Amino acid sequence: MAQDAGWGGGPQGTPDGGVPYGGPPGWGGWGGGWMPPKPGVIPLGPLRLGDILNGAFATVGRHGKQLYGIGAAAYGGALAVVVATIAIAYSATAGHLDRLVSLSSEEDLRTEDWVPVLVAFCVIAVVSLIVGVLSTALIYAAVPSVLQEAVLGRRTTFSAVWRRAWARVPAVIGTVFLTSLIAMIPLVLVWAGAVALIVGQAGSGGDGVSVALIVIGVLGALATWPLALWLWVKFSLAPSAAVFENQGPIAAMRRSSVLVRGDWWRVFGITLLAGAMTMVASYVIQLPFTFLGMFSGMLGSVNLSDDPNPASIVVAMSGYLLAMLIGQLVSQLIVATFPPLVAGLLYVDRRIRTEDLGPVLAEAAAVPPQYAD
Repeated sequence: MAQDAGWGGGPQGTPDGGVPYGGPPGWGGWGGGWMPPKPGVIPLGPLRLGDILNGAFATVGRHGKQLYGIGAAAYGGALAVVVATIAIAYSATAGHLDRLVSLSSEEDLRTEDWVPVLVAFCVIAVVSLIVGVLSTALIYAAVPSVLQEAVLGRRTTFSAVWRRAWARVPAVIGTVFLTSLIAMIPLVLVWAGAVALIVGQAGSGGDGVSVALIVIGVLGALATWPLALWLWVKFSLAPSAAVFENQGPIAAMRRSSVLVRGDWWRVFGITLLAGAMTMVASYVIQLPFTFLGMFSGMLGSVNLSDDPNPASIVVAMSGYLLAMLIGQLVSQLIVATFPPLVAGLLYVDRRIRTEDLGPVLAEAAAVPPQYAD
């Protein structure tokens, strides 16, 4: 959508195009007998919780082909890359795996066997991390791209959303990465303490210093967790700002900070509710695939020989692995769009409340103000 549609984050009181915000009396709230227009999935006024949730579901209903199409391309491509990497890694280390599995308790691990296997696992982990970040960033960029049109009641196409989303992927990756670093501070402290404890026990039988280190790590995590949570919510609208306003990572985080200011608890509560709904939906979706995979695994284990090798184990568990992969893909495809949709609608709501964006959006949608009788 063009910047003159009112999505830009220009000076206070104006969009990037320099057109002052404004409108008839009542744009700032629900009173005065006035009802905001609703050209798309939400009314162009301050949003209630029901408006946000209904808007998210309505966007999926109206633009599900674009959202799920990009999700299928992103996660399906990521899955294909990971599976291909696993297949290549296994073919390169099959002999080493056979020797490692066949080792008796009296034999020692040989460096020429475990080092290639460790390298293969590291390569798989790095590739999985890279494609996972790319696919997630593409979804986080695609959702606001769709939402821009859904709010104004306009149609869009898969190719238009794809071009817009792909162009904003680097900025979204930056915002997600920086926000994740903030959330990781307490976990890093706990891990540091745990590693110190393990190293201390291995080196000196577990002295008081290692115990003190793990205690310091846990206390540090407990002390920094509220701050990390506060910062994470403060910057939770940054991916939406990066797409809606064509902002870079740092500028998008600043915009999120400005928009969340004064309404932290509401943004936190709605975001938490969206996350809980997503977790429940993901569990329900994956449940039948889990039972199917367990049944397939039980059937496959019957054919295992008394001396199984990695190849026979993989073949026996292929049904279980396939069912779990399909379940994870379907679950991720369906539920991955919901939290970004809620975040995008929170972004719109905050701009309507703090920057009087409603009249600009109504003008962009060619919807005249409507007054109740």
